[in-house]
Amino acid sequence: MKKLRTLFLLLLIIAASCKDKNKKVYKPASLGAVNTLVVVMETHLWESEIGDKVREHFAAPILGLTWDEAKFTINHMPQRVFSGQTRHRRAVLFVGLDTVNIAHIKSDLYASPQKVAVIKGRSREEIINNIDEKADDIIASIREMEIKEEQNRFERSLNEEKVLEDKFNISLKMPSLYTVGKQEDNFVWIDMEIPKGNMNIIAYEMPSGSFTNDSTFVRDIVKMRDSIGKKYIPGPDIPNKTTYMSTEKAFAPYIFSAEIGGKNAVEVRGIWEVQNYPMAGPFLTYIINDKENNRKMVLEGFTFAPATNKRDYMFQLEAILKTVRFN
Repeated sequence: MKKLRTLFLLLLIIAASCKDKNKKVYKPASLGAVNTLVVVMETHLWESEIGDKVREHFAAPILGLTWDEAKFTINHMPQRVFSGQTRHRRAVLFVGLDTVNIAHIKSDLYASPQKVAVIKGRSREEIINNIDEKADDIIASIREMEIKEEQNRFERSLNEEKVLEDKFNISLKMPSLYTVGKQEDNFVWIDMEIPKGNMNIIAYEMPSGSFTNDSTFVRDIVKMRDSIGKKYIPGPDIPNKTTYMSTEKAFAPYIFSAEIGGKNAVEVRGIWEVQNYPMAGPFLTYIINDKENNRKMVLEGFTFAPATNKRDYMFQLEAILKTVRFN
């Protein structure tokens, strides 16, 4: 009987232990504006070549904007200040001298969602080398998290229009404040008013055989954008002048490979302008290879906001376009 009681107690202890192990540890919700990075580093390092190296990578200008805007808004603080709720910031970069030489990224260390990048070295040279080697991975990891955070924020109140489904058999998640401004046989224009202008999303199809010549690839993309702008996106009504949205002539757009909605795509970033009128702004275009429907699906976001920083506006448009689903 005594042995049975002992066995029963052991089973209870084992069960309780397993329950504790399976219990999810609570993490507070992370804090901070989108695209803000906390850099935890002693002041003497921040003011040295190490701080310069951090700024070189993490405060580098974003491609395709009308003027230089940093990838991240950086908040620097020494380690003694990094405590309490400050540890709940969503994106953190910790840099310091130590007895080890490491560079890695941790997820949800103090809050959720959260990325904490740690870069240490036994000398200043090792730290600088680690920053150079790991910065791109850290930036990509933080940007992916921030895209999801932006999507989570606008998914609380979504636009319920079905025009994209009806015309192109696709869906996009976007804030409810976006409204359909124009729709034609092969063109949809959706926009939202902002304090000093507007944010815009357009969608249209191109033949599946478009953009097959590598030697004229960029030129063909510009030609496509300009023809769509001339046909569907007029500028202000100016006597004796034809105005419409086109691609900035002075700078070639930036081209990257991408994957959108589970399909191969091309990402295009550049500046739009209005023919015969002084208006301009940034655009982001995805040309998606939709083999199943024998077409190239084109999605574009562009912003008009004179004398205003546009980084976060374009970031929201990117987050919206990356929700595309092919039904």
